[in-house]
Amino acid sequence: MRKKILIDIAKALLFARWKQTMIAAIGVSFSIAMFITLLSFMSGLNGLLDGLILNRTPHVKLYNDIKPNQNQPIKLKPEFANAHNFITSIKSSSNRQAIYNSGAIMNSLKKDNRVLGFAPKLIAPVFFNDGDIDITGAMNGIDPVAESNLFHFNEYVTSGNSQDLVKVSNSIIMGKGLAEKLLVGLDDMVQVTTSKGERFQLKVVGIFQSGLKDFDNTQSYAAINTVQKVLAQPNDYLTELQVKLNDIALAPALAKEYAKQYQIDAEDIQTANSQFETGSSIRTLISYSVGITLLIVAGFGIYNILNMMIFEKMDSIAILKATGFSGLDVKNIFIYIALSIGIVGGLVGLLVGFILSSIIDQIPFNTASLPTITTYPINHNPYFYLIGIIFSLVTTYLAGWFPARKASKIDPVIIIRGK
Repeated sequence: MRKKILIDIAKALLFARWKQTMIAAIGVSFSIAMFITLLSFMSGLNGLLDGLILNRTPHVKLYNDIKPNQNQPIKLKPEFANAHNFITSIKSSSNRQAIYNSGAIMNSLKKDNRVLGFAPKLIAPVFFNDGDIDITGAMNGIDPVAESNLFHFNEYVTSGNSQDLVKVSNSIIMGKGLAEKLLVGLDDMVQVTTSKGERFQLKVVGIFQSGLKDFDNTQSYAAINTVQKVLAQPNDYLTELQVKLNDIALAPALAKEYAKQYQIDAEDIQTANSQFETGSSIRTLISYSVGITLLIVAGFGIYNILNMMIFEKMDSIAILKATGFSGLDVKNIFIYIALSIGIVGGLVGLLVGFILSSIIDQIPFNTASLPTITTYPINHNPYFYLIGIIFSLVTTYLAGWFPARKASKIDPVIIIRGK
């Protein structure tokens, strides 16, 4: 019963100064709306940028790196065993880049519960012949099904179908920039020359566009058996195994484990993209900082309004305390006022933030480098709305607590005597 009376008094004080109350609520609503909109947009943008790199990057890459030969001929001579040798222009070892026992490694990966999947790959440097001009590029031999399932390859194919690499023999999918240089389109023939001087005719069955211009100007894709044929290599010839994990956080540890277990070089995604991840973290941090700053500013507005309300309602506070209401009761009245402003303003802010985010999500965003993106990226994550309403309540509670504490200490005798 007493709580209901306190709520009724708080309601009466709220509506007695409804203009100031509305301004405070609008301040909270604006802050929450901007917080939701900013985080939704920045998170969507981060997801878009991450997708350009991380969706195309394996969590763990297994390969054989080119290393200098550590066992130089001079070290084989016993008389020079304890000598200090100054050797320049050390040549790389003669070991090949192909992965040894690739079949056994793939069978082992299939049985590993930590592995979501893997995609074999074969990279071959080639020259694309354009009359008398040779354009340097690379052919990536892939399994189109695994590449599409794990790395969204089909999403970047803007013309043609990635599965035609398997259906059409001696076929190729070319980067948009490379295809424009060669003036080729679907069903045209291109000629490639290997580093050994062998020439092959390949049929263009698709055009892809990754969003990275330098990448699209040099890269092309073909089925693994096509690239093996171009390089005159056997069916087990692979230069990379791209591994996707169920938990990306395990990548650094598993890279070390695989390197030791398979006697192969391994690189994890965190190492390969450390700078890119740092940029995403900084953008997210800035978004949260700006949003929280808006909420704090709104809290100061509520604090000032409640302070003014206490100053103007000292007579009412004195009467309440003189009629038996305790300092705690008065304190609760003003906290109820602050929380009412926070709840109403917060809910309205969530709704406005969702509407603004939805409007941005429908705004056309057309760019030649990202053909698959048609509107501005927005991430409608419920977590943002939860953070928004919690900060709204915490900020308004703290903004109301200090004035409420001040009101609870007012001596009614001094106020009444002064009147």
